[in-house]
Amino acid sequence: MDIQEFKEKFNNDEKLQRYVFRKYTEDIAENSLRPYQIELLRLQEFLERTKKKLIILVEGRDASGKGGAIRRITRYMNEKHYRIVALGKPSDVQRTQWYFQRYIEQFPKGGEIVIFDRSWYNRAMVEPVFGFCTQDEYNTFIESVSRFEEDLINNDFYFIKIYFSVTKEEQNARFQERETNPLKQWKLSEIDVQMQERWDDFTIMKYEMLKNTHTLKSPWTVIRSNDKFKARLNAIKTILNSVDYEKKNINLDYTVDPDIVHDGFAEIAIMEEDLKSQGKFLG
Repeated sequence: MDIQEFKEKFNNDEKLQRYVFRKYTEDIAENSLRPYQIELLRLQEFLERTKKKLIILVEGRDASGKGGAIRRITRYMNEKHYRIVALGKPSDVQRTQWYFQRYIEQFPKGGEIVIFDRSWYNRAMVEPVFGFCTQDEYNTFIESVSRFEEDLINNDFYFIKIYFSVTKEEQNARFQERETNPLKQWKLSEIDVQMQERWDDFTIMKYEMLKNTHTLKSPWTVIRSNDKFKARLNAIKTILNSVDYEKKNINLDYTVDPDIVHDGFAEIAIMEEDLKSQGKFLG
């Protein structure tokens, strides 16, 4: 197809027009992330030089945009000094060990960043909803996890917890795209269907998780992720605001969007109102 034929097809093809426009706006969005990705490099250089350790937990329901955000966070980082950890099911041996043990084995050394794509908080949401842990195991986790995290902070780890919050409608739309888009079908699983069917169960567990594990020393940052670009930008800003690194570009705006970012206390209050209005608030 020559240029003239392409122009004629473009002018008469609404689907192609929408595609070109979407790619154009996506390119603009990606370019606007770059100054903040440069700052992530400065943060990484600071950690390397000072031998400090950073752990970032990235949590959220399936299709909430965790993976895409992690890719933007790490896109230009020095691969020698960061790792993305996404653990699968525990082995038979790991099931006999202390619950946190297999996560501790993945912790960063001095000068390194480790990003957990899902973390020990599986025990707070996924495991109890699907019956992968007992009630006693869940209770033990909820009672001990804040002490565990405070010990990390007391031992000079930088520690950040981010939860990507997607609406039920947007999650369903993303699942539908996974089903129809051959480039994304590998993401689709049987659990995806159950995620929609058990939406309310996960909502209750999310509320209980935040209520019991959001503390002043180890807070949650909740990011509305229906808009993927805004979620990614605000996630990066959240990380940059969490570490006092050197050579920070003072000309950038590091303010997070209050419509996109909530701390755990604010999210708990919002969820309580929503649950009360639906007659589901447990008190």
